[in-house]
Amino acid sequence: MSSGAYIQLRSRDLHTDITPRWGGLAMWSSMSITFLIVDHLRLVGTAFTRELTGIFLAGTFIMLLGAIDDRFDLDSLTKFAGQVLAAGILLLHGVQILWLPINGILTLPSNIGAVLTVVFVMLVINAVNFVDGVDGLATGIVAVCAMAFFVFSYILAVTNGFSRAGAPSLVMAVVFGLCIGFLPHNYHPAKIFMGDSGAMFLGLLLSASAVTLTGQIDVNAVADQNSRTTFVPLILPFTVLAIPLLDLGMAVVRRLKAGKSPFAADREHLHHRLLRMGNSQREVAIIMYLWTAMFAFPVVIAAFYPLWISAVVFVAIGISSAALIARSLIRTRSSHSQESQEPKEIVDHE
Repeated sequence: MSSGAYIQLRSRDLHTDITPRWGGLAMWSSMSITFLIVDHLRLVGTAFTRELTGIFLAGTFIMLLGAIDDRFDLDSLTKFAGQVLAAGILLLHGVQILWLPINGILTLPSNIGAVLTVVFVMLVINAVNFVDGVDGLATGIVAVCAMAFFVFSYILAVTNGFSRAGAPSLVMAVVFGLCIGFLPHNYHPAKIFMGDSGAMFLGLLLSASAVTLTGQIDVNAVADQNSRTTFVPLILPFTVLAIPLLDLGMAVVRRLKAGKSPFAADREHLHHRLLRMGNSQREVAIIMYLWTAMFAFPVVIAAFYPLWISAVVFVAIGISSAALIARSLIRTRSSHSQESQEPKEIVDHE
């Protein structure tokens, strides 16, 4: 606590104890050690490319910015400027959106691709940051996202022989490992929070890996094998991040309609609403993990396998999450019913 990087108790918070929030430092340290080890492995050492160097440098910068914010509570404009600079580091190292699936394949002018890359990176960073409201929630959601990205890029790199998908595979494997290692300490009741140093760091790694995947893959070669695979690198970021992006969009619209700043805090996020339905923090986290998986994995499956398999997975995960919500509703109604049936004390006012 001597560093001052901890969260004081606020009216909108769910935790009841003062909790340190420099979890991003631990994540960055783990990534750095992993990259050093990988760089000396003959099997994958060649994967440490210019793009990976850019991702490491941008991730380091955004983590330090988040750590400063965790300590001194920077204003939104300063954080946005830092996010643009982090995206600029990616651009300098060749991490950029190069094409869009419009009328076949539309190759983008360099300046347009750069602007789209900056917007996309900032969008993902803030989506991850917004959803970080329940113990273990953002960590688990990012883990699910990373697993979906890894499966897609790994199948391209190993099964389909597209070796240039190796870099995104490596980064997503690292992100998944970071999240799984951090989750036991962050799950309810959390012993440490990732803070902005972790949320922005993970958001940058996710967005950079998605952009790297589009830039490294020979889209024409992929399209020759499976036309659906062509669209997945660009669609996948939005499907795996569907829940954080939905929550972000709803929050911005809600606050603007109320005449407030889009970044004014409130207790109307998806996780807050699930809590009011009677779910515990752990149940809320599991439900939102399932929602994330429900959008992420069917898209990956659809890229390589028949659509009916994707539909079955979507329905199965959807039923599982619905069952958890239904159980909490039944439990809440039962509790209210028992309370209403309890005899009330009669007070004689005479």
